[in-house]
Amino acid sequence: MQKSTLASIALVLASSDAAQAKSPPAPKPVIERTSANPAPVISSTALLPVGSKILYLSGSTASPVDPAKPDDFGDTATQTKSILTKMKAQLEAMGWSMGDIVKMNVFLVAPEAGGRMDAPGMNSVFKTFFGTPEQPNKPTRSTVQVAALGRPTTLVEIEAIAAKAP
Repeated sequence: MQKSTLASIALVLASSDAAQAKSPPAPKPVIERTSANPAPVISSTALLPVGSKILYLSGSTASPVDPAKPDDFGDTATQTKSILTKMKAQLEAMGWSMGDIVKMNVFLVAPEAGGRMDAPGMNSVFKTFFGTPEQPNKPTRSTVQVAALGRPTTLVEIEAIAAKAP
């Protein structure tokens, strides 16, 4: 190889290194969330970047309010708090957080036969875990009324999908 060719290659490589040094680093991929309503409790969409890590959390129900009374799970709000508290602990034990949740399915049973689900009771607790100053992320969510769950006194079951951007 001629000296001029080697010099040209060296010059191109040096120019390329200098151009890369001046370029700002590419932004880190993030999960994009949108909300259709001005003060929503949930996100309307959650868009995961390619390469995101996805975690599925199986449906969970509440723990008894008092271990001495194994059939007492409390009302809808009490059960929701129990479930979300357990979910938070499970995520944190894995190095994740409630802010990583992108999708939830909430199943509610009406507290009284023939009645309507207690969505306001569930939402009152839900708002303490999502969309707060400490944890501003809100998942997308479906909430449906079902006829019954596993135990006669179970009013709430929640399953979730969490994701982390690469």
